[in-house]
Amino acid sequence: MAERSIAVVIGGGTGIGRAAAEVLAERGWEVHCFGKDRDADFPEGIGFAELDVTDEAAMHAAAARFPKLNALVNSAGIILHEGREFTAEGFRRVIDINLHGTERASILFREALAAGRGAIVNVASVWSAFGSLRNPAYSASKGAVVSLTRSHAVAFAPQGIRVNAVAPGWIETRLSSGARGDPARYAAITQRIPMGRWGEPREVGDVIAFLVSPEARYVTGAVLPVDGGYCIA
Repeated sequence: MAERSIAVVIGGGTGIGRAAAEVLAERGWEVHCFGKDRDADFPEGIGFAELDVTDEAAMHAAAARFPKLNALVNSAGIILHEGREFTAEGFRRVIDINLHGTERASILFREALAAGRGAIVNVASVWSAFGSLRNPAYSASKGAVVSLTRSHAVAFAPQGIRVNAVAPGWIETRLSSGARGDPARYAAITQRIPMGRWGEPREVGDVIAFLVSPEARYVTGAVLPVDGGYCIA
C-alpha cells in the first residue's frame, strides 16, 4: 500500500484553511490542523490541535511532531476593525500573526518538508497588491507574505521544497463578515467582481490542493489569484 501524504494546515479550523484541509482529506491525505479556534461542525476525521503562531515554544513543539511532511498550508490570519490597525499595538499584532506566523511555520517545518520533498502554500490576499483604506496592517502583512513566498521559493528549492501562494479575493469567511454585513459595501464589491459573486472557501481550497499536488511539481514562487477576476476589473 502506498504511503499516505501528510499535510499540516496552520489556521485550519475555520474558513479557507479548513476548506483546504477537507479537500486534501477527501483526496486521501493525512491532515493535521492547528489553530486558535475551529468551527463547531469541524469534521471528526481531521486532526485538530490548538496552537498560537506567536508562541515560539509551542510552534517548535508542533513542528517536532513531524519528521517528514509533504505539505504545509499557512492560513492563520487576522484582521482588526474600527481603526485598531492604525494603533501601534494593533499593527504589531496583525503583522506578528499574518507575517511572522507564516515565516515561523515555514522555517520550523522546513526540514520535515525537505524529507518529504514537500510544498508550502501561503495564503496572501488581493490586498497584497492594493492599499487598504481601513486595514493597513492586513494589507501590509499580505504584501509581505507575497515577497516572503518568492524569497522562500528561491531559498528552499535546493531542498526540493516548492513555495507558492494563493491570493483570495472576496470569500465568504469569518474575516469578510463585516463587509458582507454592510449592504452598500457588499453591493459595491459584488458589482466589481466580473464573475458576479463572492467566492466560497472550497474554491480556494481546491487551488491550494492543486499547488501541493504532483500536477504542480514545476511550479514555485507563484502567487495565484482566486478572486473571480476582481484584480483585473
